Amino acid sequence: MLVLLPPSETKGPGGDGAPLDLAALSWPELTDVRAGLVEALVRLAGDRPAARAALGLSPKQDGEIARNAELRSAPTAPALERYTGVLYDALDVRSLTRAQRARADRRLAVGSALFGVVRGTDRIPAYRLSAGSALPGRPTLRALWRPALGPVLAAVDELVVDLRSGAYAALAPVPGAVTLEVLSERPDGTRAVVSHFNKARKGRVARLLATTTGEPADVVRLRALLRRAGFHVEHLGGTALTLVVPADPATR
Repeated sequence: MLVLLPPSETKGPGGDGAPLDLAALSWPELTDVRAGLVEALVRLAGDRPAARAALGLSPKQDGEIARNAELRSAPTAPALERYTGVLYDALDVRSLTRAQRARADRRLAVGSALFGVVRGTDRIPAYRLSAGSALPGRPTLRALWRPALGPVLAAVDELVVDLRSGAYAALAPVPGAVTLEVLSERPDGTRAVVSHFNKARKGRVARLLATTTGEPADVVRLRALLRRAGFHVEHLGGTALTLVVPADPATR
């Protein structure tokens, strides 16, 4: 089972690993696109107004541009420890036992606008690039990634659970992947998508899938696994699952 996580805008600082080595990352078929984007971001960082415009940043976020300027020399950390935020707080990889972390390292990968996809163990620096960013003089990230990343993901020979957000899934959809939509249900039965619930619950689902000793082979077995763990999951056919959670009173 391969579980694809979305990245986060926020990244933890520092790291204890050597500088970025693109050749050491998983899926070396993606190296050429990765190298081109690293080069583009480093060059763009030399023009702060242009970098702000391309990356959707304010002057108060110039530290993000400085990170991009140091992509080749900055220390690295495992991807599962680099990304932060609501989903990664719920995943909480640092609290896993050694056996659980070993399973998580085998099963978890992160979608990335800069790297396409990385294993949780791949060492990467902090950076700023979103799926919707438009780099000057370059094709859209979707146009860059789909020809390279699409075949890589399509060739995965195991159940893929795609928890990426829409913008990252659009970089390269995975045929036959199981997807999960999170909906909050109000007392009157109406449902809505709520971003916070989406991220937090997907993080909990990812933690379960990363650590379980089971290996669900299809969407039916995956749904059964989630339901045994106490998740309210609906399956109306195909490979799409819906996770229903009670609405937070603050959102009603």
